[in-house]
Amino acid sequence: MIVDRLKKLRKLRTLKETKESLASFKSLASFQLQSGLMAQVPMVAIIGRPNTGKSTLYNRLIGRQHAIVTETPGTTRDHVAGMIEGEAVDYLLVDTGGMGGGTEDTDLEGDIEKQSRLALANADLILFTVSSRDDITSSDLAVADILRREKRRHVPVLIVITMCDNPAATDEILPTFYELGIGDRLLPVSAPHNLGIDDLKAAIEEALQALHFGKTTEPPQDAITVALLGRPNVGKSSIINALMSDTQRAAAPRLTSETAGTTRDAVDTTIQHEGKTYVFTDTAGLRHGAQPDNDIEVYAEFRALRALERSDIAVLALDATQPVSRQDKRIADLVADSGKGLILLLNKIDLVPTSEREAVTKEARAALAFCRFAPILAGSATTRQGLLKLFPLLETVAQNRTRRIVTQDLHRWFLDVAQGQPLGQLAQSKHITQAEELPPTFVVFVRDPKRVPVSQLRYLERRLRETFAFEGTPVRWITKRG
Repeated sequence: MIVDRLKKLRKLRTLKETKESLASFKSLASFQLQSGLMAQVPMVAIIGRPNTGKSTLYNRLIGRQHAIVTETPGTTRDHVAGMIEGEAVDYLLVDTGGMGGGTEDTDLEGDIEKQSRLALANADLILFTVSSRDDITSSDLAVADILRREKRRHVPVLIVITMCDNPAATDEILPTFYELGIGDRLLPVSAPHNLGIDDLKAAIEEALQALHFGKTTEPPQDAITVALLGRPNVGKSSIINALMSDTQRAAAPRLTSETAGTTRDAVDTTIQHEGKTYVFTDTAGLRHGAQPDNDIEVYAEFRALRALERSDIAVLALDATQPVSRQDKRIADLVADSGKGLILLLNKIDLVPTSEREAVTKEARAALAFCRFAPILAGSATTRQGLLKLFPLLETVAQNRTRRIVTQDLHRWFLDVAQGQPLGQLAQSKHITQAEELPPTFVVFVRDPKRVPVSQLRYLERRLRETFAFEGTPVRWITKRG
């Protein structure tokens, strides 16, 4: 689960400047596409005033508890994004903070709305949420007015009437929402009760198909897709160049520069190594802080998050000459939360004295201790030192991410690690199984799932990795009553 988590934007340019920036970006993107194939994944943005059930709807559509849901208006401050594989169209679903006022956090209200307007400016389809439990408010009308003025002309709007728990009463209130004067369709739903959700999904795909979106071009079935992430100027494009063959590099090198932020888009590069196919996506650097230098960089962050959602494995490029930053940690956490494989690549190791390299590696490992499952590789894009070791690591992580443990072996292991340990209800569990999900997900049946502390699940994970070595992939645990 693309995450989901751009930082708040405190300052944006005017709409006119944003459009000019995006226009110049498209010219740059058309040039960069010559060196790779970028999948055209449409973006669907959930827009509405606070407390209309946007995050609950997002969680239902995405199929998992991802966005934070509370009764407090304005809970969602940052974008939360996740990829949805539809029947006919794959798309990136983005949950946004509320627009039109009405939050309890007035200090951030303007920033949150600006961030939502950014999603609006880049959306290919808009889900405008309104609550069936309220009459149309001034905030609803304000959002409708923003959509009329600021959405791209060809972008359709579906009005999603949330909290329609009583189908009999729904027909009576539907005509009310035509007063908004915007929207191609009215779709009543109840996300908690899964009412109308199938109709909404069908309407989303129908609207995207009308815009000529379809299934994204898939890489070869045996290809490993890799998103190369990191802060600006850590050498991501140089790493791609170093991994290319001499022939491929001469024909279509990645654009590199000492200037941070040279890469503005996520561009695919297919690399063959020892008969195997790898599709690397070079992404724009993800900055720490709430104010990118310009709107093109903000747009680039959306593309980087899309690249992560459609990848199997993320390679987080770190600068060996600098300490691990808070932003490095944020990106690593983003990858782990999304369930993707993760490899840490210490680039520019050639600039570190030989006597200090081991200490630098240990410091990086200690700083990223929360993702200890990720292997760490020291290398140099300039000298190509150590970089070829990345390919066998990718193979190992890809295999571990799809690895399945036979239930009988899992039961035997569980009895060994739980016997005689102070694990409370876990020690009394009679059944454990591996779910049909990625990343590897294990389900333990207990008497009361709420009484199983996280520390006990972490103990199980440590012992699991000692036995089955799930190197490079996060592991998830689910406790169920039974």
